Amino acid sequence: MNVYTSVKSTFLETEQDGCIRLSDVSWEQFEAIESAFKDIGGVKFFYLDRILQLMTVSAEHEIIKKTLCMLLEAYMRASGIRFYGKGGPTLGNRELGGRKEPDDSYDIGTPKTVPDIAIEVVITSGGIDTLEFYKRLGVREVWFWQNNQLSLYCLRGKNYEQITRSTFLPDLDLELLLRCANMPDQYDAVTELLQQILPV
Repeated sequence: MNVYTSVKSTFLETEQDGCIRLSDVSWEQFEAIESAFKDIGGVKFFYLDRILQLMTVSAEHEIIKKTLCMLLEAYMRASGIRFYGKGGPTLGNRELGGRKEPDDSYDIGTPKTVPDIAIEVVITSGGIDTLEFYKRLGVREVWFWQNNQLSLYCLRGKNYEQITRSTFLPDLDLELLLRCANMPDQYDAVTELLQQILPV
């Protein structure tokens, strides 16, 4: 119990950074630590191959995520693309060697067990190989938002390759999406996107 109390104390001291990592953590220890934080809101866990990362979820993180998802959903609906928002379900298990929640995720066309697209908003530097985790799950595309830029990766064979257009949304203008996502006003951002893609 002292170990988990110590972890809580250490975590709270890293509020400015918003992220701590613990090495050589067993699955049982991970679940115990996760349980110790069950009453503390705004904390996310990423576990892979005995490395545990704990992150606080900032207001900045949530606003960016929401803006990006609103833009993406507005585009898909306006384009007649059937999609299913999955949010951030807990993915992974002990057999996989990891577990985490994406910031958001989508199925395109039909509902699926594993999301087609996972979205990650990166505020802190991280430290665990996120693509390795998603590769084990078989997630086809992973989108990273970091430093006001978007990077897309597609799973081809056994590895991810960086791509310039989504394989699920090939007509989506990523430069337009990026420009709108970086606008200071969320409502205006969605309005601008729709004005650019809808016929006059």
